Amino acid sequence: MLLAVPVGLHPGAARPAPDSFADLAAKLLPSVVNISTTQTVKPDRQSGGRERPAPEMPQFPPGSPFEEFFKDFFNHGNPRSGGRPEAQPRKATSMGSGFIIDPVGYIVTNNHVISDAEEINVILHDNTQLKAELIGKDTKTDIALLKVKTDKPLTAAAWGDSDVSRVGDWVLAIGNPFGLGGTVTAGILSARQRDINSGPYDDFLQTDASINRGNSGGPMFNMDGQVIGINTAIYSPSGGSIGIGFAIPAAIAKPIVMQLLQPDHTVHRGWLGVRIQLVTDEIAESLGLDKARGALVASVSDNGPAQAAGIQAGDIILKFDGRSVSDMKHLPRLVAEASVNRQVAVSIWRKRKESVLQVKVGKLEETDQANAPDPRGRNKSQKGESSGTVTTLGLTLSNITPELKEKFSLTDDAKGVVVVEVAKDGPAAEKGLKAGDVIMEAAQEEIKSTTQVATKVEDAKRSGRKSILLLVERQGDLRFVALRLDQG
Repeated sequence: MLLAVPVGLHPGAARPAPDSFADLAAKLLPSVVNISTTQTVKPDRQSGGRERPAPEMPQFPPGSPFEEFFKDFFNHGNPRSGGRPEAQPRKATSMGSGFIIDPVGYIVTNNHVISDAEEINVILHDNTQLKAELIGKDTKTDIALLKVKTDKPLTAAAWGDSDVSRVGDWVLAIGNPFGLGGTVTAGILSARQRDINSGPYDDFLQTDASINRGNSGGPMFNMDGQVIGINTAIYSPSGGSIGIGFAIPAAIAKPIVMQLLQPDHTVHRGWLGVRIQLVTDEIAESLGLDKARGALVASVSDNGPAQAAGIQAGDIILKFDGRSVSDMKHLPRLVAEASVNRQVAVSIWRKRKESVLQVKVGKLEETDQANAPDPRGRNKSQKGESSGTVTTLGLTLSNITPELKEKFSLTDDAKGVVVVEVAKDGPAAEKGLKAGDVIMEAAQEEIKSTTQVATKVEDAKRSGRKSILLLVERQGDLRFVALRLDQG
């Protein structure tokens, strides 16, 4: 897919709509390139490596002159495949866009534009064709860096500050839609911080500038002629532009490209060692926070930077390195951009007050995000004080017994109380709790018995709280759930 891009203007007085984009387009066009890739496409195969069945020969009335014709056609080819022709590998080409960032020949594009390419060709604005070498790539942000050899300096584009771009600012997109190189389209920045579920660092700019297939990897310019985004994707039921395009902000792209330019051509990201979840209004209220903001720590990795700094499950991270964490999705980007082994200040909300911890940023490895480690270091099994049950908040709870461990496939070292039944119309059902879930904490205190949960609920009600925060474990997955107290 191809995409749309944002605009970047300084937050002063709004500029009037330009009479023409001609002067700006003429200046920027030489910095934009078309990219053509070639790769070998093998025949589709079914499981087991067999050729996909060929179409059956049409049925004709007996004696029809078409019968012999089609018989010869369908029987021509490899006898081993029943007389049908054997599909052969073929060369396929695809088109995309890119932009020059250095006169010596460095070019930025999307990784998906050049992915699996056997040959990459770059076509300059003056139609000069050059072979390109892949220098480095980052699949998580869909960015790739190419290099071409040239005898003359190329026209390079300048990076802009996407963070100061405002919704409503004018933007210009230049690219190679449908192979029509050097195409200029204009629009406005329609929205910011869009999450389109393409990766862990989604923070796209949205634009209504016309973006189509082939624009991927092309630049989005502000009215100062600076690159504030890399066009990457569009939303389109038909495959054509409907005015919803997305671009990687320069604030994300530029640091990635700068790392790819280094001798190892590798991207190094910061790592905090926490698993986080969204702070809802109910969670914010239950923890005494003024509004839903920040990122709630659901678990902390053993021996990770967060654990070493004293960050705990149940903390809400409000600021990272002096920058506010607007919501859960914002934190991974801030951490990823932090320099490895650097000491940073992290503001957390714990026990109804804010405090600051110093964290030494670790290095993100590929497995750090894929695996969600158990933060609790459970070592000993917790026997229930009794086998009695308690019903509260639409939940029937029981202390953990050997029978319940077997029934719900709980681990031998499971700690807390187990949910044995959930009322259909209760607050717990609304939040997705199920039989077999284990409640490990209530109101941020460890739970050892069902009576303890009931006591915490009553204490919260007497304190005038509208909800209570529970730490729930389901098959090794930890999450916080805030249940309304006025519905139980």
